[in-house]
Amino acid sequence: MTTELDRKFIELAFAEAKKSADAGGLPIGAVLARGETVLACGHNQRVQHSDPIAHGEMDCLRKAGRQTTYRDTTLYTSLSPCMMCSGTIVQFKIPRLVINDTQNFGGNEDFLREHGVEVIDAAHDGSITQMREFIASNADLWNEDIME
Repeated sequence: MTTELDRKFIELAFAEAKKSADAGGLPIGAVLARGETVLACGHNQRVQHSDPIAHGEMDCLRKAGRQTTYRDTTLYTSLSPCMMCSGTIVQFKIPRLVINDTQNFGGNEDFLREHGVEVIDAAHDGSITQMREFIASNADLWNEDIME
């Protein structure tokens, strides 16, 4: 179940994804929040920086800088995180993850739950549509991103 505050940050993650797409990258965005406070926003920059690990979640966490704890944060992401990003969520002990789109890419939700992460599927129509259209128009780039 999402709250009004969640919906605000869900839209912000979606806006970050659009920012990446507008810059020629993959439409994946993320927001790290502590309560009502945004610690950082980021988006996928693999293409823009020719950096294979510059995923949206990684960019966001990098921008958040050092934190003494992540145990009171929520990570919002426009697409279900890959295993690299899921491992980082577990490593940093981020307790709560809100995912806009699990339809176009998913599979690590059970792994995250098994490691104590509360996973919420927001089923955000805009994110789902944006990614579906991106994959249809950019199959080669998408397959490169997911290593297919």
